[in-house]
Amino acid sequence: MFKTKLHRGFNWFRQLLRMMIGVPDYENYVAFRGVSHPCEPEMTYEEFFRERQEARYSKRQCTTRCC
Repeated sequence: MFKTKLHRGFNWFRQLLRMMIGVPDYENYVAFRGVSHPCEPEMTYEEFFRERQEARYSKRQCTTRCC
């Protein structure tokens, strides 16, 4: 039981750190897609990572007034 709580706490802390530095969380994406859109195909990790990087750093969605 202690190992289960420790493992759950570690996973929560890892997810928190990833969210703080902006690293996409593929495991949460897969879980969400399985529940919300079970009939649609999921992206591979590489596709997911590329899509998240483009969404974050795309010049088309420049939120500052540099463009």
